[in-house]
This record gives sequence, C-alpha cells and structure tokens, in this order.
Amino acid sequence: MATNTTKKPAADAAAEESAADVSGAAPARPSRRPAPDPDVVGPALPTGVEPVTVTLAHHHAIDGTDYPPGAELLVSPDYAHRLHGQGYATQV
Repeated sequence: MATNTTKKPAADAAAEESAADVSGAAPARPSRRPAPDPDVVGPALPTGVEPVTVTLAHHHAIDGTDYPPGAELLVSPDYAHRLHGQGYATQV
C-alpha cells in the first residue's frame, strides 16, 4: 500500500481548517414570500389580486391535501386557468 509522504504547506492546512469550520454552519434561509391566506389553495396570490372559485372535475392533490371531484376551492386566477387547461376544473 502506498502512502502519501508529502506534507502540505502550513497556509494550505490553515485554509482547509477554516473552510471546514465555515461549511459546518448553514445560514438561515430568508422567507421568500408571506404565508398565503389559509382559505386560498395552491400558489400564493399576487398583491392586489382577488381569488376565484373553481369546482374540481376530478380528484386532485394540492400541497399534500386530497380534494374529491366537486370540491369548490379558492385559487389565484392564474392557477384557475392552469386547472381549467389541464382538465381538473370544470368550465363555468
């Protein structure tokens, strides 16, 4: 078995130790957006936009919650458009 007999210069060893110290502590992640209104399902509403009501045509899971067909949900207008386009919401 071969062993490495070369020694690292003191400056490289100190840099590795300081890098090891920094990598141990992860900075806290800042909040990206405020918590959504609990009645609104799916992506958060943009500021100043009113939610719309959609009726699901098929079973759908949103944010880990299962919703049966016929459930009425408050969602953002953009999300309602996507649900209609994908066939999950009935056309009103």
